[in-house]
Amino acid sequence: MEDLVKFKSPLAQKLDEAEIERIHLTKLLTQKTFFFSFVFAILSLDHVEANQLISLKLGAALLTEKLDVRLGYDLCREEQEFLQKRKRVVASALKRVLHLERDLHGHEVPVIAVMATGGGLRAMSAMFGHLLALQKLNLLDCVTYLTGASGSTWSDLYEHADWSQKSLEGPLKAVKEQVTKCKLNLMSIEHLKYYHKELAERAKAGHVSSFTTLWSLVQEMFLHERPRKYKLTDQRRALEHGQNPLPFYAVLNVKEEKFSTFKFREWAEFSPYEVAIPKYGASIRSEYFDSEFFMGRRVKKLPESRICYLEGLWTNIFTRNLLDEQIADGFSHSFFSISEKHSPEEDVTTIEPPSCLSGKLYEMFQDIMTKRPLLGKSHNFLRGLEFHKDYSHQKKFIEWKDTVLDSFPNSLTPLQKYLCLIDVGYFINTSGAALFKPERNVDVIISLDYGLGNVFKQLEMTYKYCKIQNIPFPKVELSKEEEKNPKECYVFLDAEDPRAPIVIHFPLVNDTFKEFKEPGVKRCLSEMEEGKVNLENTCSPYYLIRLIYSSENFDKLVNLSKYNILNNKDLLLQAIQSAVERRRTGAPYICNLSVG
Repeated sequence: MEDLVKFKSPLAQKLDEAEIERIHLTKLLTQKTFFFSFVFAILSLDHVEANQLISLKLGAALLTEKLDVRLGYDLCREEQEFLQKRKRVVASALKRVLHLERDLHGHEVPVIAVMATGGGLRAMSAMFGHLLALQKLNLLDCVTYLTGASGSTWSDLYEHADWSQKSLEGPLKAVKEQVTKCKLNLMSIEHLKYYHKELAERAKAGHVSSFTTLWSLVQEMFLHERPRKYKLTDQRRALEHGQNPLPFYAVLNVKEEKFSTFKFREWAEFSPYEVAIPKYGASIRSEYFDSEFFMGRRVKKLPESRICYLEGLWTNIFTRNLLDEQIADGFSHSFFSISEKHSPEEDVTTIEPPSCLSGKLYEMFQDIMTKRPLLGKSHNFLRGLEFHKDYSHQKKFIEWKDTVLDSFPNSLTPLQKYLCLIDVGYFINTSGAALFKPERNVDVIISLDYGLGNVFKQLEMTYKYCKIQNIPFPKVELSKEEEKNPKECYVFLDAEDPRAPIVIHFPLVNDTFKEFKEPGVKRCLSEMEEGKVNLENTCSPYYLIRLIYSSENFDKLVNLSKYNILNNKDLLLQAIQSAVERRRTGAPYICNLSVG
């Protein structure tokens, strides 16, 4: 096996004098080590055990300092420690919920995740209803991971160290106050002065400025009405005893105005512990994000950003609403066309705009997907890392190899000055990428979809993407009748592949809630109006640029979301029980679980 690192003279670096000064190269030259370029973990970790210490032969030089970029696909130490603590919480909760006769052994405890899509205020509001229902069923303590995209504005739950151990009625009330309140003062003189001051201070500190930076401040005021000093790493306090699920926030890294998201995008994930781009097997501590890096080292340390600036990347309620409009304009049934790979090393996951578009609409769609006005720029922590000559044949890289540039190393992210991060809704509106990492070994995914219109589209696209990438995921196949009249809950599984998780899917639909106010409790005539929740795409009060909900509409959406979970308690428990049995015995999943 070739060495994982190669020596490289600093003179060989294609940097001009200004760039050399900018990254403080002179500081590196004074160190008692040679210059070297690190090869990503993808190069040869296929042959290394997950926890094995890797000994690197450096020839004439010895590496005396630890890198600030972590290379490898194994879970970070903090996440591994969290999992051990959380496993005890989950085991105890499952024993109560499933009425088990004995305690579960460690290897018998399934990993359960909640995977939420985006959808702006609609997603934020409905998700509180879903979480409240899971809490009422005592299932929230059974969840190990909680992932979000776009509508990840629920992240402020983690400001409270024991949020899942207390009733969510309080946080829900606070959200309602914000969602139903007039926002006309967002652009007042007072607020504009505040935005200007914050932007100036941030630029002075060395952070990269972009339109998203301003939008982050506007969004913070929109959602919280006050500046918050809270940071992503502060969420570690809510995880130190394994008392809450571990959150992940999903975004995409793209090329700025060069390639559409269909041609080039890379999954990126944020957690309280690390920021990672799984494709390269590279991650950094969360507090290091947006500091300047070169060749694996942090060469300019910037203070950790307040969480509002990250929320501006994870969730942009205005962008999501714009994308909702695009979907409503006639191509929800042909949003992508995907060509499957014929071999694991074939270059391409080909994704194109739908052929039904033409003329100005096509141009507008391409413009949105290519120019992406709300992308956020950040310093690139991969900068200066060098690929091994055989990188494209490595198993781990192939798992995430899905763009037109993957065979051109000089065009990939390590050669870029900045990361360009955007809402995942520009590609597939799913937060599941973090859960597809095989090292997390997820058994059950509770899928919460907040889309209007075609309520299966994002899950179907997720399945197709996973199939192309050879990521274990159950087949999502529905009849025309189910697509036309969707039910409240579906369970999808792959009885033949033990690696594939059980997926319990909750689309945003109003089915039996029209007639039942609680599971088994019918509405009387005077209560029928409360069961009328308008989810029709173009005329829904939760659609498009409706950034303020009436109190009545907010309550209806939350109550509907809560009801759909509570009304399908048996399906949830049956699926979780099946996962426990699979962990215990290795027996195949029960096929009739796939009936919605």
